[in-house]
Amino acid sequence: MFTRKIGIDLGTTNTLVFIPKKGIVINEPSVVAVSLMDNEILAIGKDAKDMLGRTPEGIRAIKPLRDGVIADYKITSAMINYYIKKASRLLRVFKPEIMISVPAGITSTERRAVIESAMRAGAKAAYIVKEPVLAAIGAGIPINEAVGNMIINMGGGTTEIAVISLGGLVSWSSIRVAGNKIDQAIAEYIKRKYNLAIGESTAENIKLEIGTAIAHAQNEVAEIRGRDLITGLPKVIEITSNEIPEAINSELREILRAVKEVFQNTPPELSSDIINRGITLSGGGALLRNIDKFYTQHTGVQCTIANEPLFCVAKGAGAALDNLDVYKKSIMAKKS
Repeated sequence: MFTRKIGIDLGTTNTLVFIPKKGIVINEPSVVAVSLMDNEILAIGKDAKDMLGRTPEGIRAIKPLRDGVIADYKITSAMINYYIKKASRLLRVFKPEIMISVPAGITSTERRAVIESAMRAGAKAAYIVKEPVLAAIGAGIPINEAVGNMIINMGGGTTEIAVISLGGLVSWSSIRVAGNKIDQAIAEYIKRKYNLAIGESTAENIKLEIGTAIAHAQNEVAEIRGRDLITGLPKVIEITSNEIPEAINSELREILRAVKEVFQNTPPELSSDIINRGITLSGGGALLRNIDKFYTQHTGVQCTIANEPLFCVAKGAGAALDNLDVYKKSIMAKKS
């Protein structure tokens, strides 16, 4: 039987599906809406995300992956099943080979849960690979060479920092500070400074619209609507882009501490390679303006944002599937 391949970036915020020669075919939120009365799944992806903060009693919109780990196995399994079957229909083929990204710090129980979900969804073979390895492949880094390469992959739930040489992780750190925590920090800042309560979607929109890691001369303004915490009534305020670095400084510095820790655990020869080659930034967090300048400034090493940083992990999964022999050292687990 003709076998096709599917690469999946199973993210806390979004799930991306990559098919070699087709590119990204699915990019939807990692959200599932569930009926509490009969535990029935009502919606998955964008339709479910639209329900966040708007559901009546009896319906919950759930993010089954929290901080980069599986918080609800049953719901996660249903979501993986849904996306695999949707991608399989696009391929018009049964039983594809599937590669799924997982955080570097995933437990053996979580590994089994992801593989079993893929197999139940009809995969011919299922592989899981550590996220920073796939991000590096998708960013075009030659990971199999005998040189050190550092990647910082900032997702929704976790930031994965890794030094890769000869196809494997030499030193790494996975911390639960990433896009979602940055959104929360913006919401907390607005609550603290303006006595205004806003939802997570509003905080994310602020980050995308005017967010920056470093204050800059062009100080942009955004209008925010929320609930006044004193009067309880709707209220509109304005916030400037140069307030965002203050709001998110603690989160960015927490990631910086993890980067320094990885450097401390890296052999001097590989550290020298990284100074020469620089650090690559990938993931949705790399889209925050001036994030490369922030980490260049604080590490003393040139940081560069990967091409299409949001898609690096998914593209890496597709490339690794197409070249399994080349990347076999990076495979963590397989079931077929």
